[in-house]
Amino acid sequence: MLDALPTAFLFFAAAILLLAMPQGRLRGVLLLVVPLIAGWQVWSLPFGELVQVGFFGFELELMRVDKLSRVFGLIFTLAAFLGNLYAWHVRDTVQQVAALLYAGSAIGAVFAGDLITLFFYWEGTAIASVFLIWARRTEGAYHTGMRYLIIQIGSGVILLAGTALFYRETGSIEFGQMTLGSLATWLIFLSFGIKCAFPLLHNWLQDSYPAATVTGTVILSAFTTKLAVYALARGFAGTEILIYIGAIMTLFPIFFAEIENDLRRVLAYSLNNQLGFMVVGIGIGTEMALNGTASHAFAHILYKALLFMSVGAVLFRTGTSKASELGGLYRTMPRTAMFCLVGAASISAFPLFSGFVTKSLILDQTASQHYPIIWAILVFASAGVLSHSGIKIPFFTFFAHDSGLRPREAPMHMQLAMGITAALCIMIGVYPDPLYALLPYEVDFHPYTTGHVVTQLQLLLFALLAFAVLMRTGIHPPEIRAINLDTDWTYRRLMPRMLSAVSKGVAAVWTGSATLILSGISGLVRRLYRSHGPEGRMAQVWPTGSMVLWIAVLLGVTLVVNFLS
Repeated sequence: MLDALPTAFLFFAAAILLLAMPQGRLRGVLLLVVPLIAGWQVWSLPFGELVQVGFFGFELELMRVDKLSRVFGLIFTLAAFLGNLYAWHVRDTVQQVAALLYAGSAIGAVFAGDLITLFFYWEGTAIASVFLIWARRTEGAYHTGMRYLIIQIGSGVILLAGTALFYRETGSIEFGQMTLGSLATWLIFLSFGIKCAFPLLHNWLQDSYPAATVTGTVILSAFTTKLAVYALARGFAGTEILIYIGAIMTLFPIFFAEIENDLRRVLAYSLNNQLGFMVVGIGIGTEMALNGTASHAFAHILYKALLFMSVGAVLFRTGTSKASELGGLYRTMPRTAMFCLVGAASISAFPLFSGFVTKSLILDQTASQHYPIIWAILVFASAGVLSHSGIKIPFFTFFAHDSGLRPREAPMHMQLAMGITAALCIMIGVYPDPLYALLPYEVDFHPYTTGHVVTQLQLLLFALLAFAVLMRTGIHPPEIRAINLDTDWTYRRLMPRMLSAVSKGVAAVWTGSATLILSGISGLVRRLYRSHGPEGRMAQVWPTGSMVLWIAVLLGVTLVVNFLS
């Protein structure tokens, strides 16, 4: 029976049911049970096009299940469960409903077999997720949410335009492999790129994720960008430009993350960096590279959520996530510190942790497909990840200078969510075969060869040494309160100021011109009034008979003109 019910509808029905329930533990139970049921359904669904409906003459495919959609569907349901467990203490209806609708829309998009269905779910993720930012209920969060919503809705509008053009060109709305050969596919590609935070299109991520609530950031980190990764893998696998876009994505966030003081913004930049590895894998487009992308997305959702959870727990207990205000928290939050270290080791791709067995697939394919420069960039980016996420996050939060803060350990439900996530990161790293079995194509890869392990350990140890030297010599950027400008400054500050200056100039010219014209007209009217008004010279010297004569002449001229025309 569940085969005929789209998985997304389970979340939508739960959101409606939740609104009818009183606040309390029962809501929390519902928020945990629904992702579990959805995960079981995704696991047991047969492959194929399971649910089709008619829509204004189109045949929409609501449930297209294959190995690619299934692996993303499974990790999305797991992420929804972990995020809701982490947010067990939340009694905010807005956040609870938004979390369900957001997860449901992302899962619905993963199983969409056509571009129209994809569009509806695409916009659903945008509308639902913004409430996780607004739920913070500050003026800053409101403005950040508005910027986020404009960009995300804009991505959907571009997708809709591309879909319309694609249908006109091909007569099809199928969501499948596409080639960048027309305006339609370029628009669809751009739409996916906005959601994937391509370079120069990325600032919404660093702007919005740190502005969300403590629990909202964890949930946000799982869905939007990984949905875009799935869409690119589905529609544009093997598109070579993605290799170079992804390489840039792995590089530029490193430098911003190194100088950033807000640890949640550091993790947002780090998220951008990790997306770059996935985009490179999609661009290479071989079966093993796509396996690497899917597996890295799976692992990334877990370890990035774990890092956001640990920093969020610190924010929950201390009220700050600024590195300059933290330090020494391992004394009173030892378990949170331990979970953070597991996330740091995973994102840094230490052997026996999840990042090692997934990132290796992409690096191996980059080398075997003869992209030596891209491979070198990815290796350098891997070292950078260790510096800003593997070391900076746990070091400045838990082990650097003593901040004097002595907060309590994180609430038990947060610890449970972090513990499950950390266990999964270790399990995947120690025994990756179950994850490999879920991937879209058969995996013929063994991460734990001597060459792989020794090479990775050398890279990590040299990166650790470099960090230690930079800290000892004082070259490493200090953790200070500062505002670091990114490219979003151009449209948040520069462009509004330029438009304001231009508008003021145009208004001044318009006002001056209007004043000049009006004064000229007024002067003309005054002169005419002086000559032809009741007291004017012409009225004084012209007798009535003369005026009648001139009127007769004008009437005669009018009649002649009418006759001739």
